[in-house]
Amino acid sequence: MERVKCLIIGSGPAGYTAAIYAGRANLAPVLYCGLQMGGQLTQTTTVENFPGYPEGVDGNEMMLQLRQQAERFGCDMRDGIIEKVDFSRRPYVVTTDRGVELEADTVIIATGASAKYLGLDDEKKYNGMGVSACATCDGFFYRKKTVAVVGGGDTACEEAIYLAQLCKKVYMIVRKPYLRASDVMQKRVMENEKIEVLFEHNTLGLYGENGVEGAHVVKRKGEPDEERYDLPIDGFFLAIGHKPNTDVFRPFVAVDETGYIRTIDGTPRVASAADPTQALPGVFAAGDCADPVYRQAIVAAGSGCKAALEAERYLQTL
Repeated sequence: MERVKCLIIGSGPAGYTAAIYAGRANLAPVLYCGLQMGGQLTQTTTVENFPGYPEGVDGNEMMLQLRQQAERFGCDMRDGIIEKVDFSRRPYVVTTDRGVELEADTVIIATGASAKYLGLDDEKKYNGMGVSACATCDGFFYRKKTVAVVGGGDTACEEAIYLAQLCKKVYMIVRKPYLRASDVMQKRVMENEKIEVLFEHNTLGLYGENGVEGAHVVKRKGEPDEERYDLPIDGFFLAIGHKPNTDVFRPFVAVDETGYIRTIDGTPRVASAADPTQALPGVFAAGDCADPVYRQAIVAAGSGCKAALEAERYLQTL
């Protein structure tokens, strides 16, 4: 069975940055790219808020550059998904989707989180052409335009308020007859003259020639007074939550109620499922899989750096 000093699971900004630092520290890192090589940024057209790119950069191009930088420092990049882990004994054992088993002295989990979608075919059709799951990432492209935000929780309210600073008009499409958000967020939304909340509304689909031009919506679906109409918009933002990609690790690592990995005292050290006050030795988390708050590429990259530094320090104790 192959044994590696540092195994990195995931290939977004967190995984690639961890690989750069681990490679420079001569840890001979092995990185498994997972389902989506390059992570969520490969679904974004232009990234304008990552330092060092004054004119912005294509998301795919940026992730390719990060990958090449990690390879330059000796990271062994491999296609494949980690389907099973055994953190009950050391060295840790992981199994890939092809049945390959590896032993690892340290593991950096950088599997990210996936935005939740409504499940409409049009969401895929218009992905990157008006459909987004990150207002902070893409809101800039909708300055002085009209957009819709789907969701009624704190995240949706935060996204709507942020977009209202940029956009001409923001609709909130809310399935229930009320907002689930905290009182203070509800107050801010209701007092914002640019935001209009469409209660008891569902989205049926999207339309447009070369991008989103509007949404097919229904008010009070299934009720006697059901009303269907088209809502002209330029952008459609999903804000119904994210699902961290952590299921495979759950028997061994502590997670919160949503599935985000718990870490110890603000460090990348992963908390043990058996005792969340204690770290699982040699296991570290980086990026969105352990970050329910920020979910930004620059934050993920920084956490990847920290995870690699912690892995290097841990290996020095063995």
